[in-house]
Amino acid sequence: MSDRVFLGFGFGAIQGGLFLYEAHRTRCFQRLVVAEVVPEVVTALRRAGGRYRVNVATPTGVVVHEVTGVEVFNPQDPADRVALVAAVTEATELATALPSVDFFARGEAAPAAILAEGLTRKLRTSSAPAVLYAGENHNHAAEILDRAVRERLAASDAARLGDYFQPLNTVIGKMSRVVVDPAEIREEELTPLTDDLGRALLVEEFNRILISRITLPGVQRGIEVFTEKPDLLPFEEAKLYGHNAVHALLGYLAHRRGYRFMFEAGHDQELMALARAAFLEESGPALIAKRGGVDPLFTPEGYRAYAEDLLTRMVNPFLRDAVGRVIRDPRRKLAWDDRLVGTMRLALDAGLTPRRFALGAAAALALVAAEEPGKLPDQLLAEIIPAAAPHAGRVQALIREAMQSFRQGGALSSCLPSLTGRS
Repeated sequence: MSDRVFLGFGFGAIQGGLFLYEAHRTRCFQRLVVAEVVPEVVTALRRAGGRYRVNVATPTGVVVHEVTGVEVFNPQDPADRVALVAAVTEATELATALPSVDFFARGEAAPAAILAEGLTRKLRTSSAPAVLYAGENHNHAAEILDRAVRERLAASDAARLGDYFQPLNTVIGKMSRVVVDPAEIREEELTPLTDDLGRALLVEEFNRILISRITLPGVQRGIEVFTEKPDLLPFEEAKLYGHNAVHALLGYLAHRRGYRFMFEAGHDQELMALARAAFLEESGPALIAKRGGVDPLFTPEGYRAYAEDLLTRMVNPFLRDAVGRVIRDPRRKLAWDDRLVGTMRLALDAGLTPRRFALGAAAALALVAAEEPGKLPDQLLAEIIPAAAPHAGRVQALIREAMQSFRQGGALSSCLPSLTGRS
């Protein structure tokens, strides 16, 4: 045990089942501290003596792991806030895992405010430098947090911030969820976080997390399992246009077939063949055309291994991933730069015809139409696809073609791997 201190902001599935969990597994942190604003969670963790359990879905079953020695503080409580500021001063590794980057700077209890005060003290006391893993699903979370902290510092301290603190972006391809329905916890035989708290963490075993390259001198990570990359953007694209895109495609088509859980789609040979073809004939070649030479991932062999691993993980029966969770918010997932239409555009840039992703987009569009009654699919399509944007006409035509295929039946068989995918 060293004098290392880990501090996390937010106690959801990614903090509890990834950052804090991995910090505990290293056995090299003297203190594990977490900030959480939900009073019942704070109370339950304290009653449990800083112990909580994580359900980890492996390929063969669910294994329960216990994390111990956690100190939990509510930043909205004045005394707890003081303790969190002190913890920032001591911390060598930190992590944010909040619902969105919008929570970085909301009020004096916000992470940016607590970080600014604690980092000012760190500078004054010449404490060890610290890195922070920004776990929000945002390509520039680290830069946004860095700006929010700097805005709260004196000019002289802001000028020196980079000498003792570095926020890092992350690419987190780990599937996880918080289960709060007591019936679901019983049905899935999950172990609750604590004995008297009606919620459970269920995460997959995967922990190959990518982080920005650390340039801050004097930093030696305690959590060594994460992999540094000089440029995360290509890997963020692989996650969005590979992992997220195929997961959504599979989810929307599973919904059309009446499946409740993603593992049911895993037993559907036609669906899985289509998802594999989407990976290997549309998403993969497009990403390789754009990012070839950056990393072994962006080669036919590397991307095939990436796709096969993900296809197995997406339908892991022990993860019990609900189709409804995968397909929620279809309008956002149809956005011009998001997983479905964004992947179609990337494929078109590479001279490919993304008919499989058009099927996913058409299935998502049908859900938007159901959620927004009174609007016809063509009207919604015109709203979602910017008319003047490059490839707009081709994207719209492919989605309309997929919609027509759904009406006629046999849409999936027409897009199986026998197609070359070439324009």
